Amino acid sequence: MNDPERMGPGTYLSPEEAKEFHKLFITSFLIFTAVAVVAHVLVWNWRPWL
Repeated sequence: MNDPERMGPGTYLSPEEAKEFHKLFITSFLIFTAVAVVAHVLVWNWRPWL
């Protein structure tokens, strides 16, 4: 259970797995943000709120 490859308390990912997870997380966050920006632009064009 005491694997030197696993860093930090309560972590079950190796550094390579953590990097892969981080890359997937950042990619999905950027896609979500892009969809949200497009949705806001479309709503703004439909009914401006200012």
